[in-house]
Amino acid sequence: MKIKREDVRNIAIIAHVDHGKTTLVDNLLKQSGVFRANQEVVERVMDSNDIERERGITILSKNTAVTYKGTKINIIDTPGHADFGGEVERVLKMVNGVILVVDAYEGAMPQTKFVLKKALELDLYVIVCINKIDRPEARPMEVIDEILELFMDLDASDEQLECPFLFASARDGYAKRNLEDPNVDMAPLFETIIDYIPAPEGDPEAPVQTLISTIDYNEYVGRIGIGKVDNGMLKVNQECVLVNHHDPDKFKRIKIGKLYEFDGLNRVEVKEAGIGSIVAISGIPDIHIGDTICSVEHPDPIPFQKISEPTISMYFMVNDSPLAGQEGKYITSRHIRDRLFRELNTDVSLRVEETDSPDCFKVSGRGELHLSVLIENMRRENFEFAVSKAEVIYKYNERNQKQEPMELAYVDVPEEFTGAVIQKLTSRKGELQGMSPISGGYTRLEFSIPSRGLIGYRGEFLTDTKGNGIINTVFEGYGPYKGDLTYRPTGSLIAYEAGEAITYGLYNAQERGILFIGPGTKVYSGMVVGQNPKAEDIEINVCKTKKLTNTRSSSADDALRLTPPKVMSLEQSLEFIDTDELLEITPKSLRIRKKILDPMMRKRASFKK
Repeated sequence: MKIKREDVRNIAIIAHVDHGKTTLVDNLLKQSGVFRANQEVVERVMDSNDIERERGITILSKNTAVTYKGTKINIIDTPGHADFGGEVERVLKMVNGVILVVDAYEGAMPQTKFVLKKALELDLYVIVCINKIDRPEARPMEVIDEILELFMDLDASDEQLECPFLFASARDGYAKRNLEDPNVDMAPLFETIIDYIPAPEGDPEAPVQTLISTIDYNEYVGRIGIGKVDNGMLKVNQECVLVNHHDPDKFKRIKIGKLYEFDGLNRVEVKEAGIGSIVAISGIPDIHIGDTICSVEHPDPIPFQKISEPTISMYFMVNDSPLAGQEGKYITSRHIRDRLFRELNTDVSLRVEETDSPDCFKVSGRGELHLSVLIENMRRENFEFAVSKAEVIYKYNERNQKQEPMELAYVDVPEEFTGAVIQKLTSRKGELQGMSPISGGYTRLEFSIPSRGLIGYRGEFLTDTKGNGIINTVFEGYGPYKGDLTYRPTGSLIAYEAGEAITYGLYNAQERGILFIGPGTKVYSGMVVGQNPKAEDIEINVCKTKKLTNTRSSSADDALRLTPPKVMSLEQSLEFIDTDELLEITPKSLRIRKKILDPMMRKRASFKK
């Protein structure tokens, strides 16, 4: 017999990028008394890894729990970037309701639509929280209309349309039911969660069933499965089996090693967990997302949606340049292979395949940001390797026609830049589908564009809009191949010989284009040292010294003035490289190089093309 467990609520916090999810969780934690009164608390406490802190984005979904007036509220903080959409889809299986956070100025954005659609498909209860109402340009009442329109577009039921709306400033730590109420604290939000979100229900007498929705990884205990107990009781040392809805052959006997529940930011060891509890289970080496832990007598897997397929791939390979092995600690193919396969323990949207060469691996993910975060993590762990240009993954339909991934791009730009943006995106095979004015002199453009048309575009976009544009993309699905595309209209300046760059050589080279290096940089033949504004590649000698003569002239030794080099970040370098180039990555340097270093061999290869 199913019963409700009234002392527990399970919710996820979903939103578009940068609408304030993680800050909201901070304040729910602070005001529920998780921290001691005098405890030092960092901001955005849920963003635990370095890259999340530096970029101010959430990459991995995380679990926490607070207790309010005797009810335990399990909270899952989810990412807002489309590249990490795989994280959002599966954690929603653990909850009965969501808090949809929307910025009081920006309103409903593409990712708001994506996450809300997922929540409504699973029949979850929604609480809408209009955040950042303290912004001077906030327009909360208009945003409510936008959200209701979005609900209708997504065919929400009448019950879902009658969801509660709250107004909040996560930064200042208050929420309220009406705009005219005083700013006090988060109590109205806590109370709405307890009153509106249904308690989890299940049958405590039935055989145990727990669906694993997230995997964590720890060096000491290995894989940790996180999921919700749907039926029965889960106990330490219990004999169970692992089964999977999408893999009918899977049937593995296991024993529950350690059980944890969440309390604040800590995991607390427990002996048993009942229905509705979100638990972490360690001691099962072969546990995967989508597995169900069942009793041995009743192996009944819980259905689980498949995780979205990757759309973009690049090759990771051993660095074989003349400067290889000087800065990194882990440089062999075995090191790189072990590290990539270890990443699969926690990242479900990633695929790693071995290729014909033992030194090269094909890594596929959900987008450029997804893969660049992995590269940056490896770089910080002292790995040295090279990567190729990101390319999209094609598919073929039944009639053997080539299909490619398509994206919906929503671009918000000041009116004077709309022409430049439309021209650039149509040249990259984008189709303009809508254009509407929004507040503040901005225009919103909607494009349907192949994913490869967006590779390498963000840098140009920021230049074209003088840093004032915002571009958001959502994966739309596979569509017919749109034809060939030139990625880069400019060529490369290539170093002609190995050595150290010298001011005199660089001074003569800078007339040819934009340089990426300064004096004293080590270079080798085939390394890209700059960008040629014309379409062809040019070889230049940056190690050239001045010939000494015995003639003196009054102006010959005036100081040579060098333009400062263009220093590119990891993302910019990944966007810049062309299909015949590689990016060499070490803990200290990023170097762009040609795949074929020898100039004669390179010429032959281009003739063959």
